[in-house]
Amino acid sequence: MATPRLRTRKLSEPTISRLPVYQRIAEGWLARGINRIDSKQIGELAGVTATTVRRDLAGLGSLGTRGAGYDTSVLSERIGDALGHDLHYDVVVVGVGNLGRALVNSAHFLIRGAQLVALYDADPAVIGTEIGGHVVRSINEPMVNATVGVLCVPASDAQAVCDLLVGAGVHALLNFAPQVLNVPLGTAVHYVDFSIELQILMYHLNNGTGPLGGGVLHSLGIARVNATRGA
Repeated sequence: MATPRLRTRKLSEPTISRLPVYQRIAEGWLARGINRIDSKQIGELAGVTATTVRRDLAGLGSLGTRGAGYDTSVLSERIGDALGHDLHYDVVVVGVGNLGRALVNSAHFLIRGAQLVALYDADPAVIGTEIGGHVVRSINEPMVNATVGVLCVPASDAQAVCDLLVGAGVHALLNFAPQVLNVPLGTAVHYVDFSIELQILMYHLNNGTGPLGGGVLHSLGIARVNATRGA
C-alpha cells in the first residue's frame, strides 16, 4: 500500500512550473554528495529570488530550518510527492515522427510512476515498426486505457486525435502541436510550443524581467528588427 501523501495547500501555476526545476537542482546536488541547500542557492540556479523559492516551498509544508536551508533528499522527495510522482500513470504517445521518436527514446521523458503503454501513428510505413520496445499501432485501432495522452501530431490533426483520446477516457493531455484544443470540462491540457517559449524568453531578455536585469539584448549586441530596417 502506498504511503499517504502529505497534504499541501493548493499551489499556483507559476509555483507548479518552478517546482520541477527546484527538484532537478536538489537531485543534482544529491548526485554530488551535497546534503543541504538554501533558498539563495536554489534561486540563483533557478533564476528567481530567494523569497520566491521560500514562498513556493512553503506550500509543501515545513521543509527547511531558518539559517540551515533544506535537506536535498527530503526536498526532492517532497516536491515529487506534491507533483504526484508517487502515483502510477499509463502514457500513450500519438505521432511517432521525429519529435515523438525523440521523446520515446529520451531517458528523461517519463517521470517516476509513469509507464509508456502504447504508441500510435497514421503512417502505414511506421505502423508495425518497433520504437523504444513498443510496436507502433494504427491510430484507427481502439485506444488502450491510459491516464495521459501525448500529442506529437501536425496542428491539422490535433483536435481529431484529442477527441479520440478523450473518447477513450484520457483526461490529461500533453500537446506538442501548435493548436489550441477544445476539451470537455475536467480534462487537463498542457501545451508545449517551442516558438511560444522562445518568444517568452526573448521578452525576458528584452525587458530585463529575468535575473540578468535590464538591457540584456543590447549588451549582447542584438538589435531590434525595426531598428535595423530604419524608421
